[in-house]
Amino acid sequence: MTTRYGPPPVTDAERLLETAYRQARLGLAEGGIPIGAALFAADGTLLGEGRNRRVQHDDPSVHGETDAFRAAGRQHDYSSTIMVTTLSPCWYCSGLIRQFGIGSVVIGENRTFRGGEDWLIEAGVLVTVLDDQRCVGMMTEFIAERPSLWNEDIGVRPNGANP
Repeated sequence: MTTRYGPPPVTDAERLLETAYRQARLGLAEGGIPIGAALFAADGTLLGEGRNRRVQHDDPSVHGETDAFRAAGRQHDYSSTIMVTTLSPCWYCSGLIRQFGIGSVVIGENRTFRGGEDWLIEAGVLVTVLDDQRCVGMMTEFIAERPSLWNEDIGVRPNGANP
């Protein structure tokens, strides 16, 4: 099932998700958190791809979206770009999307975590949620197997309290 909060991106969202999903699988194989992302031009040209590497780099700022954004290099205008991510972007990554005016976001799934989607929509970002079962399954399994690492990633304190 696909949920669209605005017009669909210019290119095929399911095809674009494959790059982010592949990145998430790589991150999982490396012992990290399985969240992948990619930044595309409006015509579907891949600008950059990445994955959550908080564990691998011992760096809390390396989320999937930030890794893809950095890999894309400097762009003069982000308004027609499409950020594709396997999981709903957290507030940190939603801030990056808003700060640089990324025009569209494609989300693999938002069942296991829902970040700043509504905030993005309020800012005029076109959000497409694919509800991809592979993404749901991967995150559900990861959360069940590594709950403390997952809680660390989303900012839940060891006692279960949110900051």
